[in-house]
Amino acid sequence: MATSVVMPALEMAQETGKIVSWVKKEGEQIRKGEILLEVETDKAVVEIEASADGVLGGVKSQAGDVVPVGTTIAWILAPGEQVPAEAASAAPAARTMTEQPRPATTAPSSTSTPRSSTAPTTSGEIQISPKARRLAKELGVDISTVRGTGPDGTITSDDISAAAGAPKTTPAAAPAAAAAAGSPLSTVARLMAERTTQSWTQVPHFFLVRDLDATALNELRGKLGPGIEKDRGVKLTHTDLLVAIVSRVLKKHPKMNALWSGQGIQMNSDINISVAMAVTDGVVGAVIPKADSTALADISVQRRDLAERARGGKLKPGDVANGTFSITNLGMYNVDAFNAIIAPPQAAILAVGRIADRVVAVNGQPAVRSMVTLTLSADHRVVDGAQAALFLNDLAEALSSPANWLS
Repeated sequence: MATSVVMPALEMAQETGKIVSWVKKEGEQIRKGEILLEVETDKAVVEIEASADGVLGGVKSQAGDVVPVGTTIAWILAPGEQVPAEAASAAPAARTMTEQPRPATTAPSSTSTPRSSTAPTTSGEIQISPKARRLAKELGVDISTVRGTGPDGTITSDDISAAAGAPKTTPAAAPAAAAAAGSPLSTVARLMAERTTQSWTQVPHFFLVRDLDATALNELRGKLGPGIEKDRGVKLTHTDLLVAIVSRVLKKHPKMNALWSGQGIQMNSDINISVAMAVTDGVVGAVIPKADSTALADISVQRRDLAERARGGKLKPGDVANGTFSITNLGMYNVDAFNAIIAPPQAAILAVGRIADRVVAVNGQPAVRSMVTLTLSADHRVVDGAQAALFLNDLAEALSSPANWLS
């Protein structure tokens, strides 16, 4: 029996996915679990596995197509089996929205016919991608006033951002920037550039900074690290400890773990920590699910596995999905402190600097302590300064006696 290959939902509130490439070709024999194609979401490029054995057939969407979640894009067929009749008959009417190519095209002729500003269909309905419709609702943009630049005048998310006044690189400027850089952006780099620009221009960030004594954190790592390395074969890191402790503190502050959606604040029952990991040409957020109830050793094992697969480009859809709070640590690069950009729809991200000896006042006297600077970036639509400060206060207290939070 034929098995449909559908565009999967890889993230919260995801409505579309973009096909980056087909790893398998039409007519090729495939086995369950083999990588079938690569799909780009708002956060990363992920590999999609085949859900059955068979032959790939009836491919309806190609690289570059932006396809609504749940849409059938191909079939896995038994040897000699044909594409289901209903799918074959529907194929001519099927339509996926392809984003406007980023590189510049030749300038339009002066005799070109202008495109309709509101891109109506034959039924009078405005053509707009699901992502653009959601963005228009969030930004309060009247889509009837927007000129679509997509195929057949379809309104894209870039059109909505432009109408809302958000900075946007025009197609003509893109190749100039690429030429200046010497080479075009990779998929991951372009995706990171688009997402950080969108977040910085649309999310009302505010920042809180705390300098903390990391002596107890260092001591706990020294105490627990050798045992975890012996039993599980993985080196315990400060990031592992922070994931465990931050997730447990978040249980007291559910709004810090909330998401912002077009309908407002969305509370989450699970605490899924997204850890920023460097990859070639960018950064991805790999998720440790239900970190608040996961043992420290298990967090360490998961973090190492995610990091290795991220560097090898082998992250799976579930590895980057459903993050509710982010941690980014640049201490290993000798960075003292920095402000991080929030990864929507999350409400906050914690930036961690290096742990280093500093001279500080202890009981009115100068003393040398191992100090670390934490910078919390928060979305003012979800939390206010006082709520974020209370969370940071509790986190500071937890880090002063971290063992109590892991027992």
